[in-house]
Amino acid sequence: MAFPPNFLDEIRTRVPVSDVVGKRVKLQKRGREFVGLSPFNNEKTPSFTVNDQKGFYHCFSSGKHGDIFSFVMATEGLSFPEAVEKVARDVGMEVPQETAQERVRMEKRAGLHDALEAACKLFERCLTEPVGADARAYLESRGLDQETIRRFRLGYAPQGKNTQAALEGTGITESLLLEGGLLRRPDDGRAPYSFFRDRVLFPISDRRGRIIGFGGRLMGETKAAKYINSPDTPLFDKGRTLYNLASARQASHDGHSVVIAEGYMDVIALDQAGFKGAVAPLGTALTEVQIEEVWRLAPEPILCFDGDAAGARAAMRAANRALPLLKPGRSLQFAYLPSGEDPDSLIAEHGAAGMKKILSSARPLVDVIWSYEQTRKPLDTPERRADLESRLHQSVSEITDQGVKQHYRQAFRERVWQAFRNGRGGSGQGRGNGTKERFGPMEGPLHGNLSANVVAMRQRRQQIVLATILNHPVLLDDFGERLAQLSLTPELDKLRQEIHHWHANSHGLDAVGLKRHLLGNGFDEQVKILTSEEVLSHAAFAREASENGDCEPEALAPAREGLKQTMALLSRARRKEEILAQGRAAAGEGTEESERRFFASRQVMEEEVAEMLGGDESDSE
Repeated sequence: MAFPPNFLDEIRTRVPVSDVVGKRVKLQKRGREFVGLSPFNNEKTPSFTVNDQKGFYHCFSSGKHGDIFSFVMATEGLSFPEAVEKVARDVGMEVPQETAQERVRMEKRAGLHDALEAACKLFERCLTEPVGADARAYLESRGLDQETIRRFRLGYAPQGKNTQAALEGTGITESLLLEGGLLRRPDDGRAPYSFFRDRVLFPISDRRGRIIGFGGRLMGETKAAKYINSPDTPLFDKGRTLYNLASARQASHDGHSVVIAEGYMDVIALDQAGFKGAVAPLGTALTEVQIEEVWRLAPEPILCFDGDAAGARAAMRAANRALPLLKPGRSLQFAYLPSGEDPDSLIAEHGAAGMKKILSSARPLVDVIWSYEQTRKPLDTPERRADLESRLHQSVSEITDQGVKQHYRQAFRERVWQAFRNGRGGSGQGRGNGTKERFGPMEGPLHGNLSANVVAMRQRRQQIVLATILNHPVLLDDFGERLAQLSLTPELDKLRQEIHHWHANSHGLDAVGLKRHLLGNGFDEQVKILTSEEVLSHAAFAREASENGDCEPEALAPAREGLKQTMALLSRARRKEEILAQGRAAAGEGTEESERRFFASRQVMEEEVAEMLGGDESDSE
C-alpha cells in the first residue's frame, strides 16, 4: 500500500522518535540526543542514539539506522504498512485508504513538485539576465551577497507571459501551472495569466527541501500588494509552512539558536549574519501547527517582535496560541527589537553583535504574559487587582499539561504577592524558626514615609524622561531602545508606546509634530502634566528648544546628559526593587543564604533613606 507523503510527514511531525523508541528502550538525554542500550544486541555500554531533530535512530553496535516506522518494523516484526497503521493509530490519526483516485492524486503531486522546481530554476535564471537587472540591484541594495542569493535560490518573475511560455515549452501543461499556483484564471473567463509578475521571488520549500510555493516582492510602482504568497495548493498551505524550515533543521542540529522572524528578508539577513536557524511564518500570525513544527527544531525558540504596542500585541497572540500546547521543557522566548526596527534593518545598522545582544536578552513566556497583563490596566483599586488575578487565572486555565499549569499558577501567585504586598516585610506568619526576631523588623526609621516618597520620586523621574523626549524627540534615535526597557506606570507606558509608534512612522523628529500627534490621539492630560512647571522645575534640561536655544548638537548636550542620568537612576531603582523583594522573601526562610540576602536588602534600604535625605539628583539639574 502506498501512503501519501504528506500523511507520513504529518505522523513524523506529531511523533518524536524518542516517544516510540522510549517504549522499548530506556533512554537518557545527552546534549541534543538520547542514548540507551541497543534493542538489537546485548551490550553493557550504550551505543544506541536517538535524534528527534533529525528524526532518526542509529545503533552503532548493529549498524541499524532508521525512523519511527523502521524501528517499529524491526522491533515488532511488522511490514511497512502495518507499522504506519500502528503508529498512526497510537496518535489517533486515520489512515487514508489507497484508491485509484488516491494514486492519481499522488501522481499529480509529483507532477506539481516537478513543475515548481522547473519554475524555480527559470526564475533563478531570469534574475541573472538583463530582464532581472532591477531585481538584482534591489537585492544588492539590501546587502545580499551572491552566495546568499544562490543559497536561498532567489529569482525574478518577469512581466507578461514569459513565465507561462517558458514552462509550457518544457512540457508542463497549463492545468498543472494553474494547480501549482503559477497561473491564475480571471473570473471573467479570459485566458490565464502569470500569478507572479515583475517580482523578486523567494522559493518556499517543505521540511524535506522540495519547492512547494513562492513569495514575491513587487518591483514596480503599481497598486498591487508589495508582498504576495502562492495561493493554497495541494502542496502549499501557508498556515502550516515556515520559510527556511529545511535549512533551519540542519542549523539547529549544528547548535544554532532557532529564531522566528517576521518575513523573508529578516530570515535572509539573520542567516547572512550567522544566525542560521532563522525561520518565518508567511504573512500571518504564528499558528499552532507552526509552533509544533518549530518545537521539533528547538525546545525554546526565540520570537522577534517590535518593541512598540503592535509588537506587544503580536507577542500576546503568539503567547495565547502557545499556552494550550506547552509541555515540560517546551516553551517560547521573546526578544523585543527597538521600535521601528526589524532584524534586517538592525543588522544593517548594528551588525551581528547588535542582533546577538537583542537575542541574548530574550524573555521567557511567563514574563511576557505577566508584564502584558500587569501593565494593561491600572491596578489602583482592589477590584482592578482582582481583575488582574482573574486574567492571569484565565491564561493558566488554557494550559493543558498539569505539571506546567501548576508551575505557572505558582509563579503568578508569587508575582501577585510581590506586586501587592504594600510594603509589608518579612513573613507575618513566620515558620516557627524565629526568623523575624533573628533578622529584626523590615520597618526601620522613616520606612513608612520612605515607601511613598520613593514611589513619588521615581514617578517624577519617569515624567522627566518623557518630558525630555516630548521637547527633544530627536533624542529618540539614540535613547529609543533604553526608553523601551524602562519600567513605567501604566499611564506613562501608554504614552511611551504612542511615542514609539509616532517615531516609527514619522518623517521628522520635531517637538511640535510629536505634541500635535499626541494631542490628536487622546493624550491631552499627559502632555499638559509633562509640560507643566510642576515637572519642568525639577529638570531644566527637559525644557523645550525655544527656551534652551536651537537644536544644534552642542545645544542638545544638557538634554542628552540629563536624560542619560535620569534613565540610569530609574534603571538602578529597578534593580533595588528586585533586591528588596528578595530580602522580604528571605525574611521568612531562616537559612544562612536567606540571611545574606536579607542584609543585602537592608543595605539597599539604607541607601534609599540616604538618597531621600540627600535629595534627588535629577532635581538638582
